[in-house]
Amino acid sequence: MAQSSQWDVSQNCSDLHHLLCNGTMNNSLGSHSQSLEDILLSVLGPRRSSFFLPVSLTYLLIFTVGVTGNLLTCTVIAKHQKMRTPTNLYLFSLAVSDLLVLIFGMPLEIYDMWQNYPFPFGEGGCYFKIFLFETVCFASILNVTALSMERYIAVMHPLKSRYVMTNQHARRVITGVWVVSFICAIPNTSLHGIYYLYLPEKVAESAICSLLKPLWMYNLVIQITTVLFYFVPMTIISVLYLVIGRRLNRENRVPKEKLGGKRTSGATWKIHLECDRRRQVNKMLTVVVVVFAICWAPFHVDRLLWSSVSQWTDAMHATFQYVHILSGVLFYFSSAVNPLIYSLLSTRFRECFRGLVCIQAARTSPPPAPKTLKSSYTLGSHDSNRAGPGAQPPSSVSNGCWDHDDEKMYV
Repeated sequence: MAQSSQWDVSQNCSDLHHLLCNGTMNNSLGSHSQSLEDILLSVLGPRRSSFFLPVSLTYLLIFTVGVTGNLLTCTVIAKHQKMRTPTNLYLFSLAVSDLLVLIFGMPLEIYDMWQNYPFPFGEGGCYFKIFLFETVCFASILNVTALSMERYIAVMHPLKSRYVMTNQHARRVITGVWVVSFICAIPNTSLHGIYYLYLPEKVAESAICSLLKPLWMYNLVIQITTVLFYFVPMTIISVLYLVIGRRLNRENRVPKEKLGGKRTSGATWKIHLECDRRRQVNKMLTVVVVVFAICWAPFHVDRLLWSSVSQWTDAMHATFQYVHILSGVLFYFSSAVNPLIYSLLSTRFRECFRGLVCIQAARTSPPPAPKTLKSSYTLGSHDSNRAGPGAQPPSSVSNGCWDHDDEKMYV
């Protein structure tokens, strides 16, 4: 995403050679020459974006929520054995992708808005920035696509999924997703580099990380990657979830029509719980996919718009600036919103998030007074007598947390 902030600057240089030729000629003729800052302003635009303050505050909020939520997601999946399902492994990979773009990409974007030039991180920093955003872009959509295919097999072929869609298989797919993403990020990265103005000597203050190769090469790369890594995957995902939804709607009627008098109450209840759990998981993932599609659409419109327009007017450039700001906010919002969706729509994640926060709060809080301990123990003992030998220990009651190994939590 940050790379397009430099593409915006590069577009201001569409008449670069004409401007520089005039500036150099004026200097050589001894006429009243512009200062270096004036030349940089006329060619590269202002150093600081006029949207810097509001966008930076918005990014700071997204950064705080996104990093906290995605770290909680990764910790919960890594810590709890029962949370390490194939579905959650894909969510873990998606959370890692989101963390990369939030921790490494967002600071670069904010710095670009604060000081558009000179780019201080050199050629390697420029390559890293472009490569990071391209890799995250591809890895995110491929993770969501693989996740959707896994859910399709789990719902449509439940018996087959037990021995095909294993954790080991998911790890292999995730590894393939990242390898493909790394490889596909190379072409666009190779088109960029550090660009300098020459007046006629190289002006170090003008360094920007921007497109260096011919524009037609960039247009071709963007058009191909947009089709292969957005339109095709989103079409496949939409069809898969449409089929999944129809199947689950049919299954919702099966227990009432066929199982009522032919099964024991225990068996019927287990089937009912399993159907509810599957519907909850698929509802959550459907929301994830819809939010992903909405948030990433402006990002691809931003790229296609910049690559397809050859002659820019002031009105078009002003419109593009707003599209670019909107695409950036939604791009980073998509990296922060997933943990919120998990917490709202998944009982498993919600209870695990709560338990993890409770544990951290209990570790940092001072020990309770003896009288409070006695009261908590009495309450715990009373609950144990009512619940039987499998009841929670007194410490669980006093901490206000649930035992995350309890099977009921994962239903």
